[in-house]
Amino acid sequence: MENAVEFLRQKLSADNFSRLAAIANPKMHAFVAEAIALTEPAEVVVFTDSGEDTATIRKWAINGGGEKPLAARGHTFHFDGANDQGRDTFSTKYLLPKGMVLGESLNSIDRQEGLDEVKGFLKGSMKGRKMLVCFWCLCPTNSEFSISCIQLTDSPYVAHSESILYRPGYEQFKKLSADGEFFRFLHSEGAVDENGCSIEWQKRRVYIDLIDDMVYSVNTQYAGNTVGLKKLALRLAIQKASKEGWLAEHMFVMGARGPKGRTTYFTGAFPSACGKTSTAMLPGQTIVGDDIAYFRKRKGKMYTANVEQGIFGIIEDVNAKDDPVIFEALNTPGEVIFGNVLIKDGKPYWPGMGRELPDSGVNFTGEWHKGKLDSEGKPVPAAHKNARYTIRLSALANLDPEADNPDGVPVGGIIYGGRDSDTLVPVEQAFDWTEGIITKGASIESETTAATLGQQGVRKFNIMANQDFVSIPLGRYIQNNLDFAREVKNPPLIFSVNYFLCDEAGKFLNGKLDKMIWLLWAELRVHNEVDAIKTPTGWIPKYEDLASLFKSKLNFEYTKEMYVKQFMIRAANLIVKFERVEKVYREKVPDTPQIVYDTFVVIRKRLQEVDAKYGNSISPLDIK
Repeated sequence: MENAVEFLRQKLSADNFSRLAAIANPKMHAFVAEAIALTEPAEVVVFTDSGEDTATIRKWAINGGGEKPLAARGHTFHFDGANDQGRDTFSTKYLLPKGMVLGESLNSIDRQEGLDEVKGFLKGSMKGRKMLVCFWCLCPTNSEFSISCIQLTDSPYVAHSESILYRPGYEQFKKLSADGEFFRFLHSEGAVDENGCSIEWQKRRVYIDLIDDMVYSVNTQYAGNTVGLKKLALRLAIQKASKEGWLAEHMFVMGARGPKGRTTYFTGAFPSACGKTSTAMLPGQTIVGDDIAYFRKRKGKMYTANVEQGIFGIIEDVNAKDDPVIFEALNTPGEVIFGNVLIKDGKPYWPGMGRELPDSGVNFTGEWHKGKLDSEGKPVPAAHKNARYTIRLSALANLDPEADNPDGVPVGGIIYGGRDSDTLVPVEQAFDWTEGIITKGASIESETTAATLGQQGVRKFNIMANQDFVSIPLGRYIQNNLDFAREVKNPPLIFSVNYFLCDEAGKFLNGKLDKMIWLLWAELRVHNEVDAIKTPTGWIPKYEDLASLFKSKLNFEYTKEMYVKQFMIRAANLIVKFERVEKVYREKVPDTPQIVYDTFVVIRKRLQEVDAKYGNSISPLDIK
């Protein structure tokens, strides 16, 4: 927009204008001016990094802005509409100009067509409302990892969520040069009902413009669709990283405590609802971040930084026994947003919390009682399966002291996980970086869950647990990961984990805290302090080492019978798995690097040889 500054001067109060004018970036001024002209807000309020401004955002959120207070000090709750309960993978699309191709596995729409559509929905959407102009930073500020972001929204709930999840970025924005780059997000909740929930969900759109590093979001409130700096920014960051030679991944970052007080940093990628946050929150370990990580190389070593300063986590089954650290934080006065849980007498309830749920209350469908049925005659749950909590990492007792280190932390190991009932062992180390990326990360399959809209229980290919967010052709994405270990003297070890292996009756073979043992074994392997058994697909633990860890860490007698059931090499199932994955690449990923196919050939040959020698299922005790 020409004369954007003069337009802003006319539309904003003197104080709010001066806050914008203090940032000498014409591109930012034009973005805000164009958004105002499009959405037509009654007022525009610009927020800085001050504690007073953050408190104002929270006050507006609980005063008709999408949240209501609970009995505990600082606790609030938020409801999304019944049809707005998860990331919308159907209406989330890339805006691509003619000639730009990402591959058929990634949703896209012609850029001009998409812009016309979403701007049509945004036109006049903020009439009678305040536009909130917020500045945030991805990763610690003043760091090579830092990315400046600006969010425009008419939802105080969205702004409040971001104030918990991300570091303030106004002062950093002021340091940007006149042509400095940043990410932009424009959101409107659209028309809402008496409960403040977006009602025109059929017109929900989440469009990602890779040309302008911008995301448009309208007619939705669910944080995964509206909190721009989360998975929406991840899509922008993946393309930026590809151009600049670093990595942006859907990973937690945590510190595993080894012998003599040693801390080894791991990252881990899991599809939603597959144990990612609970792994990052394991008792006795430390958390750096639970969802998104950036990777850079420095002096022959690999480093990572926590993109966020908070957690937007699934709350179902969070309880004092299995998730003691997060459960304690959720039951302590402080700033927490509970989303789509059951509310009764000012208290939040959710399935699996370790307490009996009340027979009635209020949830995302309105007044709720046990036995309530929906319009199709199906039982309405007390809380949605994708119910969430939003909390600062600083509220957790196990926050790692390096969580805000602008240099990041050194990466010792990388873990890939998913939901697999009948094939993968609980933990396995890849033979090298290349096989790790290809057979552990790029071969993830996982049963779908309630975290995304659509049918549950379907086994779905999910490359690096990042399938929904990759904004470059998948073949290039794999190659970028393979190449990233170049010039790294000792690349991090790569592991797969599986917390969902079942017996013939469908019963889980793992206890919920067993994941700590798999992690601590991996930590010992990073330092080459325990031996392992060589299988066709990687290294697995020896029984004696696991028994010792179970006894010392969980005071549990781990038997050989348990070990054999868990670490049985299911050769026939593995062969079928890699055939399924290869078929996906051949049919859906035309730019797949040849090394991927070559590796699958090697893996299948090893499995076929073992299958011929031992049979379809091989006890780990029999492998020689």
